[in-house]
Amino acid sequence: MLRVTLLCLMLCLTPSSLALGPDEILPDPALEQRARDISAGLRCLVCQNQSIDDSDADLARDLRILVRERLVAGDTNTEVEQYVVDRYGEYVLLNPRLGPHTLLLWVAAPLLLLIGLGALIIARKRHGALPADGLTAEETAALDALKHGGDKAGS
Repeated sequence: MLRVTLLCLMLCLTPSSLALGPDEILPDPALEQRARDISAGLRCLVCQNQSIDDSDADLARDLRILVRERLVAGDTNTEVEQYVVDRYGEYVLLNPRLGPHTLLLWVAAPLLLLIGLGALIIARKRHGALPADGLTAEETAALDALKHGGDKAGS
């Protein structure tokens, strides 16, 4: 039973960085680091919100190999990214580029934050601008009666 528990524990704690197969690693450490940097910014189209560097999917493996092949062929990082984007579309980028078609994506969050802050400021000003109504004569008399009645009961 202990062996099964240890085996399950080891399988659960296996890091996802081992998704890279030994046959995929480039012999040149500089090229390998460039490949890792590019792969970290490309989305696995099967896993959705995981980079191809972290994914075990077959498509991610194919993309990692493609990235390394392009780097060995002499492409720059930008050329490799553009090649993958041309093939799979902008969705493959984990960090979308700023452009006319992604402007709303980049502007929406700060814009909504500013709108929320503006609404909060306006609401606070309106709440503070309300006139503080004083007590009417009846309310003052009732308050005095309560005060004096409380003194008598307490003595």
